[in-house]
Amino acid sequence: MPGKLGLPEILLILAVALLIFGPSKLASLGKGLGEGIKNFKSAVKEGEEGEEKKP
Repeated sequence: MPGKLGLPEILLILAVALLIFGPSKLASLGKGLGEGIKNFKSAVKEGEEGEEKKP
């Protein structure tokens, strides 16, 4: 089915990314992405709590 990524496709994409960026750069990119997602989730949670407190 078009548009679906299986395990072989994901592994191929990761291998190409590893060749392009290198192991150290790829690790720092992953860390930055994780921190960004964490900050986004906390901001959404704070926004929802702020809406609940408003009358």
